[in-house]
Formats: sequence, C-alpha cells, structure tokens
Amino acid sequence: MTDTDTSYAEIPMQNVGPVRITGPVLNEDVRVPLATLESPLWPSINRGARVSTACGGISVVVAQDCMTRSILVQATDARAAVEASLAIDASRDALSEVVAGSSNYGRLSDLHAEVVGNLLFLRIALQTGDASGHNMTTLAADHIIQWLGDQFPALTYVSISGNYCTDKKVSAINGILGRGKRVIGDIVIPEAICQKMLKTTPAKIADLNVKKNLLGTSLAGGLRSANAHFANILLGFYLAMGQDAANIVEGSQGYTYAEVQGSDLYFSVTLPNLIVGSIGRGKHLPYVETNLEQLGCRVEREPGENARRLAAICAATVLCGELSLMAALTNPGELMRAHRVLERGDG
Repeated sequence: MTDTDTSYAEIPMQNVGPVRITGPVLNEDVRVPLATLESPLWPSINRGARVSTACGGISVVVAQDCMTRSILVQATDARAAVEASLAIDASRDALSEVVAGSSNYGRLSDLHAEVVGNLLFLRIALQTGDASGHNMTTLAADHIIQWLGDQFPALTYVSISGNYCTDKKVSAINGILGRGKRVIGDIVIPEAICQKMLKTTPAKIADLNVKKNLLGTSLAGGLRSANAHFANILLGFYLAMGQDAANIVEGSQGYTYAEVQGSDLYFSVTLPNLIVGSIGRGKHLPYVETNLEQLGCRVEREPGENARRLAAICAATVLCGELSLMAALTNPGELMRAHRVLERGDG
C-alpha cells in the first residue's frame, strides 16, 4: 500500500435495542447499530433499551438545530470594530440573502459578535437541512467575508475560523448557544421496574447523579457538562453512521438529570451539541447507507427531518447507555464484574 492508497479500519458493530422512542420527531421501536471496541457497551445499552420498552418509551424533542462558523476580521481600532459590529447586526436581512445565495439549503438563523481590542469575531449560525453542515457553513462564511470586504473596506481578513464557533473543542458558548442539534430525552421509570430491571432504586440513581455527575464534575473543573459517559455512546453511534467522530468533543458536553417523582424515577439527558447529518461526506460508504436506511433516515422527507430523526435516535440511545451505567454504579463491584465477564470471559 502506498501513502495515497485508501484502506479501511474494521471496528466491531452490533445492533442494540429495540429502543422505544416517542415524541414529535418519531414514535417507533428502533434497532440501533453501534460500532465500538468497548464490547460491554452493547449489553449495557440493551438493558437501558429494555427499560425503554417496559416504560412506554423515551420521549425525545429536538429543541434547536444549527451549525456555526466564526469569522475573524480586524479593524483599525476598537471603536471601528464596535461600529462595524453594530452595523453588521443591523444588516441581518442582507446577510440572510448572502447566505441563501451560497447554498440550496443553508439559511441564516442567528448571529453573534464579540469585540476584543480591534478584533471582531462574528459567529454565524445556519440551518443546514439534512447535512451536519460543516462545509455548508464554511462556504457561507466565505461569501460573508466577501460581503464584509465590500461593505466595510476598513475590515481586514484574519481567518475564516476564529475559534468562536467552537469546532471540536471544549467551550462554554456551544452549551449556551448550541452547535448542531440541541436534543433532550427523558423517561419516567416506575420503582418496580427500576428494581427488577436495573437492580437498584430511583433514590439511589438520583442521589448518585448529584454526587457523581454534578458535584464530581464540578470538582474536576468540568465545563457545562455533568454526565457519566455520553462520549462512549456518541462515538459508537458516530462511527456507525458515518459522522465526523471528532465532534464527540463538544457532543460529550451535556447533562444527565435525575429525580424521584413520587416513588418513580425521572431520568433525562440533554445534549446541546449533537452534530449529525443523514447526507454528506462519509454517508456513501455501503455500511453507513445500510445503517441509515435501517434507522429510516433515507426516506424522502422535508429538508432537515431525516437529520433530526437521526439526532433523536442518537439521544435516546445515549439515555439508554447513561441509565444503565448509572444503575450499575449504585451497586458495588457490578461494573468491574460486567467488564470481566464480557471482555475477558471470566465466569
């Protein structure tokens, strides 16, 4: 093989579920392919999936949908940068036309500016249809830079990406403003099912969530994140679905929330930066096409609906894995016993 030849890395893949999902995006039982080297992940998520079917399903809502890119330009001084920022904000209609002219599907949905000295950071957010939207948003940013040069000759180009996006890095802004799909999944689990299927109680899971996910993450200096292992499930999902796996960096910044309601367990996951698409780079691979078809994300729908369906399925799968791990962690020794049995074959 030469340096320019392409070969393919084989990663084990299995279906998990079915996961029962309800809500405005879909109401179905779905079997979800996951590609991972961490073999205990499949049976763990399967346990959460069984709970989902026993409790009537995981309700999932997509609360926000956008992809971002941050343009960085420079003015002569801070006053000029602030004045340009105000003028640009007042020109949103014109910017919307610039974005629409750059793509068949890209539409400007939001705009935020930040001035540091004489530097102007402009964070644009786009609706990008069924694509995750990285390239679509960068192309729109290119067009906006040209427009800025025409409208504000005093502004000079620094970079098409100023890290205010923020792409594949831990940040506060993505959690606050969102990047990709902001998806929330929740479920109510009766106490009897919790004890029978998860071998624990609602009170133990809710208590552990406060002490581990909230307080423990705070002590560690976690940034807008409080969960047990979102990244594990996201990576398995992204690899199976032909997504840009590096986006698990911001994708893993999310929240697990649990509380006792009466005698039942309310359990939810919130993912503000879930970056997935049903078309685009990587989706041409045969196994990816098969997986997307299996999830019903290759059906002819309105632009964006297949990608939102994919995001909803991903969030429900994350909830299944998060729930199962949290339950296991309430019982001393359970996690390590599972790894020994499933990875080393110890009886």
